Amino acid sequence: MRSTAGSTTPTGTATRPEHDGRVRRFSTAERMVHRATGYLMLLCLVSAACLYLGPLAQLVGRRHLVATVHEWSGISLPLPFLLGLLSPAFRADLRRLNRFAVYDRQWLRAVRRRRTSPEARPAGKFNAGQKLYAGWIAGAVLVMMFTGLLMWFMGLLPFISRTSAIFVHDIVAWAITLVVLGHMRKAFEDPEARLGMRTGYVSRSWAQRHHSRWLREEQVADVSERRTVE
Repeated sequence: MRSTAGSTTPTGTATRPEHDGRVRRFSTAERMVHRATGYLMLLCLVSAACLYLGPLAQLVGRRHLVATVHEWSGISLPLPFLLGLLSPAFRADLRRLNRFAVYDRQWLRAVRRRRTSPEARPAGKFNAGQKLYAGWIAGAVLVMMFTGLLMWFMGLLPFISRTSAIFVHDIVAWAITLVVLGHMRKAFEDPEARLGMRTGYVSRSWAQRHHSRWLREEQVADVSERRTVE
């Protein structure tokens, strides 16, 4: 049973009454995980740029300090995710991200054909693009951590050379930079999506346009809950 407005859900996620036609999209824990991961990722990329690009390296200086910041921000990247596992709402969203449905393939076909109507691009709480991004970035972070540890601890795996680890680390770092910039561009193009991540709430009209299946699921759950309460 789902909670009524202003109560606590069976999964332990606190809610507050809906207002002005807005619906709850993300819990506080989910928003904090996203924010902390974003800050750590930005710190990794900026410190990497200061180490990799000569003009920035000369401007910033203090190479040892920058390298230390880069190493520990990279090691810390999984921490928000691991702490987020304590949240039932976060675990529920992980299950959604890990499930690729028939309508997700329809969403991808519509993107290729440049069809933008809600009917052409059906999506649950996360669309197919968001699911692919989440899976790709999770895998890329693991590769970066693995190659970074190989460079940090010489001789950890003697059969893998430091040169190979550096090469893979640099290539994946550039790929992450491009993908994250694309993610940020899409976010800046959608103020309502940013508002949802900042406050946890989005308008019903936005949800209907971009995540219609999720909105229907929420509405059905609310109706079932009211019937149960009655």
